[in-house]
Amino acid sequence: MHLLILDGHHLATELREKFGPGHQYTFVPEAGGRLVDELESAMPQLDEALPTADVVFDFGNYGPLYEEKEGIVAFVEAATESLVSRFGAAKPSYPVFGFCGLPTLLNRSLLEVSLYDPANAEQLAATCAALDTDYRVVEDRVGMVTPRVVCMLINEACYTLQEGTASIRDIDLGMKLGTNYPKGPFEWANAIGVERVYEVLNTLWEDTRDERYKICPLLKRMVQREESFAL
Repeated sequence: MHLLILDGHHLATELREKFGPGHQYTFVPEAGGRLVDELESAMPQLDEALPTADVVFDFGNYGPLYEEKEGIVAFVEAATESLVSRFGAAKPSYPVFGFCGLPTLLNRSLLEVSLYDPANAEQLAATCAALDTDYRVVEDRVGMVTPRVVCMLINEACYTLQEGTASIRDIDLGMKLGTNYPKGPFEWANAIGVERVYEVLNTLWEDTRDERYKICPLLKRMVQREESFAL
């Protein structure tokens, strides 16, 4: 299959590892950056790739650029915005699915996806079969499932660190030993990107007002300073 990836250059390695070498990958913009900032210079590349593309992985909000392509299937990154929030009642003219596209959370045994229209369930199954990936459908909600859980754990760890009751190293080690997770919360925050973690938590807080997602001041300061955790 020909995979057209918009704004996903930061996940180029993970996408190739997830879906394997048997597909054609086109990243727009080719050299990274945000398509919205480089639209004019990137359009020739997009115009060349779109006619043969089978699937779009959209890490922005670029539906108008490919919505008229016959037979296109779109996966849109949905960690910070549900499909119903994005599209409302304006049903897209093409099959569209949400997916968890945060760094480290894409290349897993199951592709985490959500449905806008249940009538597209068979198309989802066929597309994932062609991509040679198993998948799991989760509720179409902000944060999906895995981003919600992981970012909540990172936020809780930030509160613990802020209180001074444990060090970054101790918290990371304790979580890995206690839960058998592959990474500790601060290691995970750096791998995902501290700003992306903040964005997920912020949208969860706005959506739910659940205290678990109320952003720790320490994490907010890290984002404002554009810092990562010193592991």
